[in-house]
Amino acid sequence: MKQSGSADLALMGGGIPPWLFERMKKLSLAIVESILAEYGHQAFLAKLSNPFWFQSFGAVIGMDWNSSGVTTAVTRALKDSINPHAQELGLYVCGGKGKQSKRTPQELVSVGDKTGLNGEELSRFSKLVAKVDNTAVQDGFQLYLHSFLVSRAGDWTAIQQGMNGNTQQARRYHWHSKNISSFVNEPHAAVCGTNQGDILNLVAQNAEPTRGGILEIAQEAPDKMIREVQKMILPNYCGVKAKDVNLKRLGSILWLAQESQTNQFEDLLLLKGLGPRTLQSLTLVSEVIHGTPSRFSDPARYSFAHGSKGGRPFPVPTNIYDETISTLRKAVDRAKIGHTDKQKAISKLTDLAQKAEQGFTPNDNGSAVRFKQVLEKEQRDSWKHGGRTVKGFVKQPRDGQMDLFNS
Repeated sequence: MKQSGSADLALMGGGIPPWLFERMKKLSLAIVESILAEYGHQAFLAKLSNPFWFQSFGAVIGMDWNSSGVTTAVTRALKDSINPHAQELGLYVCGGKGKQSKRTPQELVSVGDKTGLNGEELSRFSKLVAKVDNTAVQDGFQLYLHSFLVSRAGDWTAIQQGMNGNTQQARRYHWHSKNISSFVNEPHAAVCGTNQGDILNLVAQNAEPTRGGILEIAQEAPDKMIREVQKMILPNYCGVKAKDVNLKRLGSILWLAQESQTNQFEDLLLLKGLGPRTLQSLTLVSEVIHGTPSRFSDPARYSFAHGSKGGRPFPVPTNIYDETISTLRKAVDRAKIGHTDKQKAISKLTDLAQKAEQGFTPNDNGSAVRFKQVLEKEQRDSWKHGGRTVKGFVKQPRDGQMDLFNS
């Protein structure tokens, strides 16, 4: 059994306003359907098990990129959007936060009744995953969220999050059913985070003799934190800083999003009519759908699609968000009846942005000054795009505009 990775995040409070969460659900569903149609269930579950992709997904739908709330928002949005279409999609989402997490085993049994899968076995897997991360590996984080996604073929991904009240941090654990081996002998590919000294790890390889010798009493053995493979430790501060973003990648997206560039690429003619700001968001969404794992090393970049409810890095551009949803939704619906032209055009955005990177250099060598100008422009133009935060809509400022990246 592989635990694909984990992430350490800052605990950040605050609920998601309904106007944003409804958009999150719509965009999440369209992204999931696009991935399923293009790559299949196993690929989608593999993406979810990657902590960097998961964080990027949360950022692109409008959450603070480094917040622990990304986990709650993504798993809840997926459950609310996927389950009403579960039979059609062949995908089921169980569990959740708090009391919902405790209902996961019963929900999986119900999934088994509907699909013919072994619901009791899936329920057992769910319980074992929780026991390993909450009890067998005692690293100071107490689980409070457990989400379990399973496909019609029985493949699954589990996402869990624990809280450490002393350090004010959360830790997210990702599991993937691929390459099942054992729950009690090195099940993790990684449990990563800030080193906090010795921990209790009952599932380490070198604990096997101990497990065998005291099996009838208890399976316990102290050991060190297991090796780090997929490591993501995010900062505690609010907002996005230049060092959080690959400026070369961001710059190429901003360049591609200019309307003049749309005219130059035959592949993008089907997206004609979309403004440059919508193309910016759509390109980042396209990469979440089609990008390879190496593209998600800087999750903060995806917050430049739709900002966040707290206004960091900028308020949620609701008009752009709605246009992104509408464009992707139409592409998915057309593909269902055999018309894949728009879906291919959206996919092409990822290819064009990556090609543009090869000869692209941000102004001033990607300095923090230039990055600051990007943020200032987004803040300044926010009112034009229906910018909104938890405090309300953004009002029109008095100053003008400035140019940003150039190729």
